[in-house]
Amino acid sequence: MNLLEHAGKALLDAAGIAIPRGIACHTVEEVAAAANELGACVIKAQVPAGRRGKAGGIRFADAIEEAVQAAGRIFGMSIGGHVVEEVLVEQQLDIVEEIYVAILNDPETKGPLLLYSAEGGMEIEDLVADRPETLLRLPIDIREGMGLVPLERGVAQIIHTLYLLFIEADAELLEINPLVRTADGHLVALDCKLSIDDAALRRQPDLHEIGVREERSALEERGRTAGLRYIELDGEVGILANGAGLAMTTMDAVTHYGGRPANFLEIGGEAYTKGREALSLVLANGNVRSLLVNFCGAFARTDVMMAGLLEAWEEVPDDMPVFFTIHGTGDEEAIAMVRERLGIEPFELMDDAVVAAVEAAR
Repeated sequence: MNLLEHAGKALLDAAGIAIPRGIACHTVEEVAAAANELGACVIKAQVPAGRRGKAGGIRFADAIEEAVQAAGRIFGMSIGGHVVEEVLVEQQLDIVEEIYVAILNDPETKGPLLLYSAEGGMEIEDLVADRPETLLRLPIDIREGMGLVPLERGVAQIIHTLYLLFIEADAELLEINPLVRTADGHLVALDCKLSIDDAALRRQPDLHEIGVREERSALEERGRTAGLRYIELDGEVGILANGAGLAMTTMDAVTHYGGRPANFLEIGGEAYTKGREALSLVLANGNVRSLLVNFCGAFARTDVMMAGLLEAWEEVPDDMPVFFTIHGTGDEEAIAMVRERLGIEPFELMDDAVVAAVEAAR
């Protein structure tokens, strides 16, 4: 779940990090009143999406009439699939320096990671691509907390405050881009991006109330209702795997061999009994041209998962190429089911099954 910029900034302000004066508005009349109060201002689309400036969602105004015209252009825009219904009217600042700072959950280090660059104000992806040496990466041991940060005192104090807020909010990402230094020497958060772990929302009722949940496709909503973790992608290889790790590994392998995954879907944990619903969900994506089933059972029995798949097998189109690789608990029974009921021989190696599925989807 994401917080809009003005909501995230309110948390920064409460934590003691300076933010510009700003007013959230839903109509051009409110924008006019805000511009009258603030003077020279910036009109910023409030949507949970990046690259708002490049999309035309951030405009500067030196007078009330300019602010109203800018807001008229921004309201109703679609940015990142989100229609702009709210803008933030914010005072202009005299900026002399822009800094990038963020804390995020890092799967590589399995803990929080601090990112810092003295070249803020641009998209982090572009910065890393053009000048990766300008980005400081500092892993944080969550058991010990943040130690000394090798930066000037004022910036280091803000980063320590950000880390405490990151932990308190159960955040996945807390980013300020840019953190600016004004002509009078103050450090001010000019933007804020805050994403919260959905699994922690029960501990964050106040943030839950003001957050914006990511929009789900019809299939993703169907998966959520069925108790399945499903993410719709734009590829052609449908994937069924048990466990998030195996599902992601399978997706990586499909990409490695030149294919494109059509989905992320795991049926691990208690969901391993939902093979029928899982297969139906994958096949409901009209882009799927081949089906890859990768089971590796431990607690989740591969034969139980396979029995569920076979219950829904009549939904598989006759011309749909299907490829299996099955290992772990119940694999002998599961392999026998595939051989006897489908006349298909599972692959011994996952890579071989992936290559076959990728080729068949072309």
